[in-house]
Amino acid sequence: MKRHTGQDRSVTQNWKPATQAVRGGTMRSEWGETSEAIFLTSGYAYDCAGDAAARFAGEQTGMTYSRLQNPTTEMLEHRIALLEGAEACRTMASGMAAMTAALLCQLQTGDHLVGGRAAFGSCRWLTDTLLPKFGIETTVVDARDPQQFVDAVRPNTKVFFFETPANPTMDVVDLRAVCGIARERGITTVVDNAFATPALQRPMDYGADVVAYSATKMMDGQGRVLAGAVCGTEDFVTNTLLPFTRNTGPTLSAFNAWVVLKGLETLDLRIKRQSENALKVGRFLEGRVPRVNFPGLPSHVQHELAMSQMAMAGPIFSLQLDGGRSQAHGLLDALTLIDISNNIGDSRSLMTHPSSTTHSGVAEDKRIEMGVTEGMLRLNVGLEDPEDLIADLDQALRAVGL
Repeated sequence: MKRHTGQDRSVTQNWKPATQAVRGGTMRSEWGETSEAIFLTSGYAYDCAGDAAARFAGEQTGMTYSRLQNPTTEMLEHRIALLEGAEACRTMASGMAAMTAALLCQLQTGDHLVGGRAAFGSCRWLTDTLLPKFGIETTVVDARDPQQFVDAVRPNTKVFFFETPANPTMDVVDLRAVCGIARERGITTVVDNAFATPALQRPMDYGADVVAYSATKMMDGQGRVLAGAVCGTEDFVTNTLLPFTRNTGPTLSAFNAWVVLKGLETLDLRIKRQSENALKVGRFLEGRVPRVNFPGLPSHVQHELAMSQMAMAGPIFSLQLDGGRSQAHGLLDALTLIDISNNIGDSRSLMTHPSSTTHSGVAEDKRIEMGVTEGMLRLNVGLEDPEDLIADLDQALRAVGL
């Protein structure tokens, strides 16, 4: 296989993001295919035994095993790295595989991590349950306040881990401030950027060291496959992350990598239109429900910060009802267009009740601490006409007395 003409880094890194999303990382076989090929193979053959030995010794470039390299996944990794502005990227079997690998590859017994309080339920399980099992101390802070990171630092603090915007409260972290605090102290920042993607926000531009993704979400964008990715320096990816993943095996399949490659081609178009739709829907809901948590609205307490580090606010936000779980479930059951689903990033509009789905595994006191109440609903706004979405929400709100 050979790279498409111009696929050296000095050229591709100067392409605009929309071009990188379509052409970045492309490799072509001798057949000259225009769409990326899917290499469904677990292993590779060698011309001679010496070549096999040389590749395993790192003395010869080439593929050895699809747990380590695959042409299709390599194209995806190169493309995501270009979009992120990162030196390197490794893909994973899922978003949570990416988050887990990004942390465990660099932490050991006796280390300390500071994590954001508002986070996806499984990410809170990592900080609250998994890491302590390995003797890794964790402290959870309100990530909206940079001073809390300062106050939580210990001599053994190795990592800051947080989401921005956070799932599902939409808390926004001051990337420049928190990453600066970490850099001054030799601490590695790991940022979950799944809600924004590099199309709307590039944490490394503000000093982040590692950026992790559930590529299942906006990168695929059509609810088809599971995928994850971790971006960082070449040194981090090759010498810290790769030894962990090559021996634990959270490998992304070539087929799933190909699907995400296709999704990235339309990422710029989708996320901008969905963000525009979300703003229209958010404005409607703002006048009908007690609270809308959406950084794209001027009413959000962190609106100015969000807009200073994001191109747009994205398609996902949450809202608050006063009637608790019964009213929230009643609204969901009254929907006729919007699907009840715990996924996000889909081109279809989806809505869920985090307290009983995505965050049901988080203890009630911790959910309350995070701000995930029984009356909270999370909405992923899709590519439908926003007027149809508003009409569906309007009739559902009336059905529950709002």
